[in-house]
Amino acid sequence: MTKELMDEQAVRRALTRIAHEIIERNKGVEECVLVGIKTRGVYLAQRLAERIESIEGSPVKTGEIDITLYRDDLTHKRHDEEPEVHGTEIKTDVTDRKVILVDDVLYTGRTVRAALDAVVDLGRPAQIQLAVLVDRGHRELPIRPDYVGKNVPTAKSEIVEVKLQESDREEGVSILNPRS
Repeated sequence: MTKELMDEQAVRRALTRIAHEIIERNKGVEECVLVGIKTRGVYLAQRLAERIESIEGSPVKTGEIDITLYRDDLTHKRHDEEPEVHGTEIKTDVTDRKVILVDDVLYTGRTVRAALDAVVDLGRPAQIQLAVLVDRGHRELPIRPDYVGKNVPTAKSEIVEVKLQESDREEGVSILNPRS
């Protein structure tokens, strides 16, 4: 059974709201860098950057981060499997900047923990903030988002599926219940 949570317009509205919140909280975006966590977080960061530029009239720096080598479950994989690394690309020095990590779904917090480690390896940001399209709860680590598109209480057995035009050729957020 699939339950739609957000359609294309709801995703657009949520990102517009988050863009306004980022601008307001940071009193502009001059010292900010939007860093998308691969893969869908990169697309969301690009969309946020476009919205912020249309609101503020000036561009915000962006980047993308691959957390593959920072994951804490790499030791659980078979030793003969090589992790697929897609690369990190942040053209701006993050030192003394406000880094805003962007991801599609916040669940246990382990992906964000890995992203924090990856960012800190690049420099010493003045601050790190977190923007997510969906917060589904069930944290295993003490991580809380600063900006949320939609809070969605879920069962652990449910799957939150985010589809974006850039990667999936359709758009929306749904909950999949594998037991039905």
